[in-house]
Amino acid sequence: MEYLHNLLTLALDAAPWLLLGFLAAGLMKAWVPEDALSRWLGGSGIWPITKAALIGAPLPLCSCGVLPAALALRRSGASKGSTISFLIATPETGVDSIAVSYVMLGPVMAVIRPIAAILSAIFSGLLTSIAPDNIKPSSPTCSSIEIPVESECNSGCCSESVESSPSFVARTLGGIRYALGEMVEDLIIWLTIGLLLAALVTTLVPPMAMASWGSGLPAMLAMLLVGIPMYICATASTPIAAALIFSGVSPGTALVFLLAGPATNIATIGIIRQEMGTYALATYLSGIVISSLTLGLLTDWFILSQGINIQGQIDASAEWMPSWVAYLSATILLAASLKILAQKAQQRIALFTRG
Repeated sequence: MEYLHNLLTLALDAAPWLLLGFLAAGLMKAWVPEDALSRWLGGSGIWPITKAALIGAPLPLCSCGVLPAALALRRSGASKGSTISFLIATPETGVDSIAVSYVMLGPVMAVIRPIAAILSAIFSGLLTSIAPDNIKPSSPTCSSIEIPVESECNSGCCSESVESSPSFVARTLGGIRYALGEMVEDLIIWLTIGLLLAALVTTLVPPMAMASWGSGLPAMLAMLLVGIPMYICATASTPIAAALIFSGVSPGTALVFLLAGPATNIATIGIIRQEMGTYALATYLSGIVISSLTLGLLTDWFILSQGINIQGQIDASAEWMPSWVAYLSATILLAASLKILAQKAQQRIALFTRG
């Protein structure tokens, strides 16, 4: 019963901010022109790398869904450094994960997290740009991109609408449908896993039980070993990080997991090596490792020096939200999830019937 109580509490705390993040991400998807990204990120030097990080940070794409967009940028003329910067900043944070971070990690971590993601992306992009750009990008043909992990993602680079100029209302409604349709479908499994694990950690691990080894370089290295091969999105990783902090892990150590987990996985590692070479892969991984550890240590130092109580902030940020808003938001997300499950069930039944 305690586990179910903790699970319900976590879900209700996260639901309003998760719904807000989904809607904001959907509207961004509807109104940010995709073809403009490749024009903004051309050229070399620190400015295109910085623009790639700033543009990628708020976009609602996970570490799998960002692959087609990143490779399209690369083959449209973006440098290796800009591509790597975009590839790291995009899955590490987003408007949805920032909103959830506010209530589950507190306002300070909600600010630190996107800043750390942008700095990590810029550093890794600059590290990659040191390599000679031997592999020239091919012509910007979307159909030439082969993504072996496409079956795991619902988004693709060739999904542009054939409508030339949809109206404001049509675009907005399309963004909302995307938020409560494709985006929920992409994230709901990993978000559910994250909430289940967070509730389990909160229930089984006494507060401060991990404090003896939950900070410092060894603990951060352990988080890297766990996070780098894992496939988890920025939003779903948030409740896990919150549970770790409540169990005694330092905020900086949790930040290492929040940076390394969403930014890397086995599929991304394989694609980078295939498309940009072994050197780019080495600088990509090295940039994430070095920047995550450095930013984690700096975060712990800052929070300790300022005497900030992260756990107290988490409690305070959730208290002012009216309960009816939390229940309504959870109901909307649950209804969207059940609709997706029903559609998938109907498709399988139809395939079975025809077979």
